Amino acid sequence: MNKIALITGATSGIGAACARIFSQNKFDLIITGRREDRLSELKESLELAYSNKVQTLCFDVRNREETIAVLNSIKNKNIDVLINNAGLAVGVSPIDEGCFDDWDRMIDTNVKGLLNVSKTVIPWLKDNGSGHIINIGSIAGKEVYPNGNVYCASKHAVDALSQAMRIDLVKHGIKVTNIAPGMVETEFSIVRLYGDQEKADNVYIGMEPLLPEDIAETIWFCASRPAHVNIADVLILPASQANAVTVIRK
Repeated sequence: MNKIALITGATSGIGAACARIFSQNKFDLIITGRREDRLSELKESLELAYSNKVQTLCFDVRNREETIAVLNSIKNKNIDVLINNAGLAVGVSPIDEGCFDDWDRMIDTNVKGLLNVSKTVIPWLKDNGSGHIINIGSIAGKEVYPNGNVYCASKHAVDALSQAMRIDLVKHGIKVTNIAPGMVETEFSIVRLYGDQEKADNVYIGMEPLLPEDIAETIWFCASRPAHVNIADVLILPASQANAVTVIRK
């Protein structure tokens, strides 16, 4: 019987790349997101390519009641890996010019959404006596940079929650990993810049960013270690990035 990975935010970027690499490695999947058409397309392509089972769940992790209800509808709760990938950044304003709606969206998705999913799934892992939670953080959870304020705060929370989960869950045989990527070219900048494709492209001008597949390969490495090994925390950067603000462009 195949192992099962539950991946949130699987409609694009790192989440979709994780779905592909876990499928390649004979995992069955439960993939979630807000765009049902993309989930259906991904399910079809993965099942065709790898003959694994893929279940799609369309919901918004910000909605606690919906998240709990939809996740509890899963019949086979023998989850082996939970990848808390759903997250976003919105806006690049200094703190005094920030938008309350943007702040709510980031905190509700990046922090509360992760908690909504995790609190629902963790009892299943405890019942199974094993499991692996992989939280997708950010270099913004390690450092703060200009105009990053609330996004950085939300990812610092993910970093702290990963540490806290590891402490609380180690006695139950559950591993917890925090993945902190630097600059990755996904829809991240498009969302952050309110859909402005030109501005989003400019973020990566003159440098080679990471690809979603780079992060997915790192996640797979962490998930595929022997039972006695837990990769607790990974900071992964493109070669031209040294920290949150130092990027060499040519």
